[in-house]
Amino acid sequence: MLRVGYIGLGLMGKSIARNILKAGFPVVVHNRSRAAVDELVGEGAAAANSPKEVASQTDIIFTNLPDSPDVEKVSLGENGIIEGAKPGAIVIDNSTIKPASARMIAEKLKEKGIFSLDAPVSGGDIGAKNGTLTVMVGGEADALEKSMPVLQAMGKTITHVGDAGAGQVAKAANQIMVAAQMVAMGELLVFSKKAGVDPRKVVDAIKAGAAQCWALDIKPPRLFDGNRSPGFKSYMQLKDMKIVLDTAKEYGVPVSSTEENTRLFQMMIDQGMGELDNSAVVGVIEKLAGVEIV
Repeated sequence: MLRVGYIGLGLMGKSIARNILKAGFPVVVHNRSRAAVDELVGEGAAAANSPKEVASQTDIIFTNLPDSPDVEKVSLGENGIIEGAKPGAIVIDNSTIKPASARMIAEKLKEKGIFSLDAPVSGGDIGAKNGTLTVMVGGEADALEKSMPVLQAMGKTITHVGDAGAGQVAKAANQIMVAAQMVAMGELLVFSKKAGVDPRKVVDAIKAGAAQCWALDIKPPRLFDGNRSPGFKSYMQLKDMKIVLDTAKEYGVPVSSTEENTRLFQMMIDQGMGELDNSAVVGVIEKLAGVEIV
């Protein structure tokens, strides 16, 4: 039985770790704040005091952290995974970070005989809770094959995209589309309301046609109920958009609509809405239009 470590028990990480535990794997957890650790220990997990300690006790070590510097520190820094993992161990990062960072981490770990997979996820808190996430994987196929039973506890779609960093490229591409959907949805709701038409009926009219998308299927009922809680926090969406812009600049790719969508999410954070769901970008559009959808 593979022994699994999970580092980073935030909104999604805690649910992912719980699903791995429910699948029958021994799980060792670590987090900066203790409450999530204690909760999972109460369900059968073991606790560790550092990433090094997690790695020393496990075969597969997951990370799920806010940004590239966090993953680099936990993976490669003092008392980090690299100091505790045995040769042949596999490090799997569920965070969304820069592809360049993922490649660098993979190279440093490989020097110690440790495999690395960048495996960012999509599906939000609902997908994390239900074990139905989409997982985009970069790294060596053999490491993915060995890890597949564990990954299947968290996701329903697991795709090997390519070498190290490829999973993060796929996630950046995913976030281009997610941001576009959230902004477009906000615009169409506000547009309908301002034009004197019930946005609920507009959604009903268009969601089965060419406009159909995940955002339009899932988000409007929550927004119409006044529920703008995450989900996926908007400040994290903005962080991801900056990764997209940096990577696009690195490769010389024009992303003009993504630049505009990033500006709207920046306005959202500037207006104190960073802890709200990314669909709450509609609030920025409401203020610009001078109308509320409900």
